[in-house]
Amino acid sequence: MEVIRVRLIDKNSAGCELAPIEILKKFKEIHTKENGEMLSKEKIRYEEIHVDLENLREADHLILENSKEVFERNFKVFFVGGDNSINYSIVKAFTITEKNPLIINFDAHTGCSINPSRDLNWMKRVIDEEISGRIFLNLGSREIEELDFMKRNHILNIGIELLLEDIHGICDLIMERARVSSNFFLTIDIDVLDPSFAPGVSSVVPGGMSSRQLLYIIKRLIKLKNFKGVSLTGINPAKDVNDITTKLGARILAELM
Repeated sequence: MEVIRVRLIDKNSAGCELAPIEILKKFKEIHTKENGEMLSKEKIRYEEIHVDLENLREADHLILENSKEVFERNFKVFFVGGDNSINYSIVKAFTITEKNPLIINFDAHTGCSINPSRDLNWMKRVIDEEISGRIFLNLGSREIEELDFMKRNHILNIGIELLLEDIHGICDLIMERARVSSNFFLTIDIDVLDPSFAPGVSSVVPGGMSSRQLLYIIKRLIKLKNFKGVSLTGINPAKDVNDITTKLGARILAELM
């Protein structure tokens, strides 16, 4: 049986710590995918990682060791945060367990900021530890202040304008890149979407893609056999409107299963 692990991590910025439990509640109310296919929930194993936010180094190490274990032992792994800072340890673990990894990052930001905020510079922190930027493919960013860093480190960045200009062609390109990886992993910060589709975020950045466009891309990507899983972050239930964003998070998980 193909076991799918869902790990809930409460490492976060204010408000996002509520997301894992709220998303899980909405997910348990979903019984079918959009095409009517029944969700095989008997294959899902739920686990939680609790970390001490007073000791960030220890928290990073705990998430790293947990992530390595689940990547090695499971067919697919889904992490639900929390904010983007969890991706630092998750992605490091993925690079350790894969010969030719690819990270496809959906985010309004690039993760390469010089800002000391750990959710804005997680990708830079990974690359600064001598992990090649070539493993990253950024999608949907629209607050970009780190172009020189990304170019020096060979990060492929497909900004929002190019993405929306030819979403079908760009999706073809992404799939070609994903096919040649040993396995690929998605990191999805929900603020990649326009706030009209996902109001429950800590950092509101207008001008993003629609929820339907995001679902279109991920539904195509998961047709590939080397899809390994996802990290879903950035949802802040304290700022949500009518549970729109938490319900969307649950729907994204359902469609990826």
